Amino acid sequence: MKGKVLSMTGVRKVEIKEFELPEVEKGQVLLKVIKSNICGSDIHMWEGKHIFKNHVLGHEMVGRVLQLGEGVTTDYAGQAVKPGDRICPVYYLTCQKCKACRDGNFNVCTHGSDFQGQHADIYPHFTGTFSTHYVIQPNQYFYKVPDNIPDDVVAGANCGISEMYYALDQIHLSPNDIVVVQGAGGLGLFTSAISDSKGAQVIVIDSVDARLEQAKKFGAKYTVNMKEFGTKEARLEQILHLTGGREPDVVVDVTGYPPAFDEAIRMIRIGGTILEIGCVSIDEDQCTTIVPGLIVRKCLTIRGILRYQPWYLYKTLQWLSVFYDHYDFEHLTDKFYSLEEGQEALTRASNKEVARAIIQPNQD
Repeated sequence: MKGKVLSMTGVRKVEIKEFELPEVEKGQVLLKVIKSNICGSDIHMWEGKHIFKNHVLGHEMVGRVLQLGEGVTTDYAGQAVKPGDRICPVYYLTCQKCKACRDGNFNVCTHGSDFQGQHADIYPHFTGTFSTHYVIQPNQYFYKVPDNIPDDVVAGANCGISEMYYALDQIHLSPNDIVVVQGAGGLGLFTSAISDSKGAQVIVIDSVDARLEQAKKFGAKYTVNMKEFGTKEARLEQILHLTGGREPDVVVDVTGYPPAFDEAIRMIRIGGTILEIGCVSIDEDQCTTIVPGLIVRKCLTIRGILRYQPWYLYKTLQWLSVFYDHYDFEHLTDKFYSLEEGQEALTRASNKEVARAIIQPNQD
């Protein structure tokens, strides 16, 4: 039996390739992909802004078990699994042997992307989720999906939602904390919903009207439009007006725009916490100027977060099972594409013609 993958063949170029489905080895699981969400990092890879080249695109997905390898009887929460079950995998590996893993930092395992960035022509081929099938490797966490979560919602659970659930859990968010979210893209919306569910008061900053309206459907109590409040001083003044003079307890930067980090430092209260998640590039042109003395004098805690500890996917699925219909998750996706329409999907997503797009590799 054969399956198909959507492989990069160059910058802004993809091609469908067909391969025989691999033999399922000990500890592996073969999934039939139901839906795969297009993540911002997939777009960056397609645009040539990433080290991965000529690999199978995609990492956010929900699939159905087609075949279990020898020894696989449960997921990583101990729940029994069988062919036909819906599964959501952690998209990276945990080798459990490298220095990062030995120190408990499984989320930054040095072998985490060994398969994710693999060339499409290298066996077992089905190593990305823009494909009809996907191979879960040994030491790759995966979990059964609760029955009540729709495919469209869970298709993106194993990346941004889990990352933000993990990040907010690390700072011990308290009820009535004021959380300012810089950026109302996917990560910003997820931050807003999770913070709201924990009892925080959420303020979202962005410059796109539609995004700010959507943020209100994801738990934001207030929004600040950068087109109306065009300077960082004006935005802080508006935040203080909205909160009755309280500076934010937490600022979450998910903009990917380095100067936002300086603004976060300036607006946060004394003793506050900043989560820096949006800026992942280490290129020299992705720098900004800050005043380090503000960090010292305000006794700030600054946490950088990449990915999430793998068991947080299970926690996130449980959270979604309870809260997904409290927010507008079901209407977050505005366009669906077949695998054959992958080039169009990536082009339109790159041009911001769609807010959130999903690939449906199997049309049956």
